[in-house]
Amino acid sequence: MLAAPAAAAPAPAATCTAAAWSASAVYQGGDTATYGGHQWTAKWWTQGETPGAADWGPWRDDGGCAGGSTAPAAPTGLTAGTVTASTVALSWTAPSGTVQGYHVYSDGSQVATVTGTSTTVTGLTAATAYDFTVSAYNAVGESPRSAALPVTTSSGGSVPPGSGDLPKHVLTGYWQNFYNGAKALRLSDVPTTYDLIAVAFADADPSKPGAVTFGVDSGLSAQLGGYTAADFTADVATAHDRGQKVILSVGGQNGTISVADSTAATNFADSVTALMRQYGFDGVDIDLENGVNATYLAQALHRIASAGGTGTIITMAPQTIDMQSTGMEYFKLALAAKDVLTINNMQYYNSGSMNGCDGKVYSQGTEDFLTALACIQLQGGLDASQVGLGLPASGSAAGGGYQSPSAVNDALDCLATGTHCGSFTPPSHWSVRGAMTWSINWDASKGYAFANTVAPHLDTLP
Repeated sequence: MLAAPAAAAPAPAATCTAAAWSASAVYQGGDTATYGGHQWTAKWWTQGETPGAADWGPWRDDGGCAGGSTAPAAPTGLTAGTVTASTVALSWTAPSGTVQGYHVYSDGSQVATVTGTSTTVTGLTAATAYDFTVSAYNAVGESPRSAALPVTTSSGGSVPPGSGDLPKHVLTGYWQNFYNGAKALRLSDVPTTYDLIAVAFADADPSKPGAVTFGVDSGLSAQLGGYTAADFTADVATAHDRGQKVILSVGGQNGTISVADSTAATNFADSVTALMRQYGFDGVDIDLENGVNATYLAQALHRIASAGGTGTIITMAPQTIDMQSTGMEYFKLALAAKDVLTINNMQYYNSGSMNGCDGKVYSQGTEDFLTALACIQLQGGLDASQVGLGLPASGSAAGGGYQSPSAVNDALDCLATGTHCGSFTPPSHWSVRGAMTWSINWDASKGYAFANTVAPHLDTLP
């Protein structure tokens, strides 16, 4: 009776350089792979046969691997950069531990193996949703996969990211999902003079850091004699039928949502994306007035834009103090998300005096305050198509900073053509994206004086 041959002793420990063994890969004789903390060499053609030390198997054990005894942790911060009709640029944060490389997956299938923390996936189909994940590997094995990143490729058209089919110049208004004395409105009551409706506000999800929820406010519903989530969803569809866009605003004076790490960024982005799909929102507005983290909120906004695809609308409404210089965290956020930012509607109210781009101090409630502070954003790196002037609709809508709608029009003219200026004359001509008002409800209480004055004037700008 013949005894089975004894297994050959493995070679001394080595520094493993081969990629991790994959059950789906084909290995020819002489090909190498790492598995279970060892490096292995294929003796002949093999596929799907787990490396083992038996002499009659297809693998030869080249010895244990130096430089680590555990598989790495999962990569974090998976983010999409440029998205086209057939490609998606991905980047991520390296995990702790020894890492030899990364496997990139699309809808569960491996599409790339790289050694760095970024890659561009090619050969994709236009206007198609994909879920991307990434794992790290070393000689010991492969990490768990990262959280999935949903990305929709573009349609292949020429519409810039974030524009959707918004007009060249846009009037934005906030619709109040609460009652505070301003006229209570159904969403479908908003006149078509408003191109973009920002629904104020989402609520923090106490069960997930960074996540948000949304529901129709009971106080508003009572004022309207009953207004349900189904009514609201139907009204979003009505607004779409009329050519208006509807986005969900996050924050406000009492907003307490914090996006300060990768987990919160993922929770924020995924919860916003889910609400977009549930209610039909076209994007998100960032109106956080209690501080932002530019790094992680930009990561979240890119994730939202990737999931929503071309046409996802992303706006911001920082306070004046937040945009005084490019070193301010909100300004850093605007620049970090510039490739997906639709409009930055700074709030030129509840402010007090601020510096203009010429170093002079200007008081709120004046045309110079609008033009000299807009100049800071325009000189600081934002495109004119990304800058809007945010004003209260009436004296009741804010604690200070109200000025007449005609003064808003003068400021728009001053920035665009150098006409109708106050004492400040901009150093260049910028035809900015439009204007915003807080709020549509306060405007309704004043007979829509703001919208009826500013909206037709926007159509005259170059």
